[in-house]
Amino acid sequence: MSTSEKITTGFNDKDRRVAGAVQRASTGAHSVIDKVTGAAHPAVDRIASGAHRTVDRATGAATHTAAVFNVKREQLKYARLRAMGETRDYVRANPVLSLGIAVATGYLLATVLRTRKRRPNEF
Repeated sequence: MSTSEKITTGFNDKDRRVAGAVQRASTGAHSVIDKVTGAAHPAVDRIASGAHRTVDRATGAATHTAAVFNVKREQLKYARLRAMGETRDYVRANPVLSLGIAVATGYLLATVLRTRKRRPNEF
């Protein structure tokens, strides 16, 4: 027994016509819903596809950036080690000159810092 037969059982002709009109309206509403849903699916699919492409591009960019940072970090690590080694070699080769440079640098820093303490409001 269908839904319309269940609704119309025990009704007179006027009631059956109203029930039939309600059933036709319900069927029409379902048809419109199906059409709207069918039309919305491609748009939703395009939006979802675009969102996935955007996430994939962002992931690719982040992965590339992380790889570049790792390379640069390694380059800086080796540059620091090389500079320390060269400095150590220079100090071993020229101990007196290195001591003189260190004393002169300390004196200049002390002078600059002392001057700043006297005039804290001046830049």
